[in-house]
Amino acid sequence: MSKIWRTCLIDDERLARQDMKSLLKEHPMIKIIGEADNVNSAVSLIEKERPDLLFLDIQMPGETGFDLLNRISYSGRIIFVTAYDEYAIRAFDMNALDYLLKPVNPERLSQSIERLNHRLSENIERKLAPEDRLFLMIDRSMCFIRIEEITSITASGDYTTIKTSKDVSGLTNKSMKEWEHRLPGNLFARIHRSTIVNLDAIARIEEWFHNSYHVYIKDDPAPLVMSRRFAAKLKQRLG
Repeated sequence: MSKIWRTCLIDDERLARQDMKSLLKEHPMIKIIGEADNVNSAVSLIEKERPDLLFLDIQMPGETGFDLLNRISYSGRIIFVTAYDEYAIRAFDMNALDYLLKPVNPERLSQSIERLNHRLSENIERKLAPEDRLFLMIDRSMCFIRIEEITSITASGDYTTIKTSKDVSGLTNKSMKEWEHRLPGNLFARIHRSTIVNLDAIARIEEWFHNSYHVYIKDDPAPLVMSRRFAAKLKQRLG
């Protein structure tokens, strides 16, 4: 599977960034679109460029790579690159794709890139199951979400807002198209161009006006709108 990974290098050491750029020349699918040498500049860079991949140092002056991830909404891939091995467990807790020790071994880097492409293929092809968990950045916090706990997903520009039965809600930068492609079709349905709901979470449906409907989710007093077109599709689907 061919994909160009728009990549940012975040490291306070200029020579370390130079070394990484030199190594990555052997991997044409990696396109470096920016560099930063501290957390503040990295926040600005990531919010502007929205990269697919970060090569991220951990120990930087003032704040760490972990501090950076707590300050941004980012759902792309992360490969930590550091001189210290004691952060590995915490790095993988943050859903890092890999953890490379400096000086980076070219063969070890190639393994990371292979893992990157394998993960892409796996994610595109596999439908999620209700019991699966996703590790998502929601607003500015990382958390595990069980698919069956999602009650509704609504479009927010290029992003989406999710709500769960565990009172977790907030913005993710997954698109409606991605959610619709990967969510289990026997559990989720689109009720509007900008809304997907968990069928098991519906408390009741009431007629509204112009042949549209209000859909009430359990324990949520604010209704969602179901358009006439999607109501017909849902009725046909449920028989």
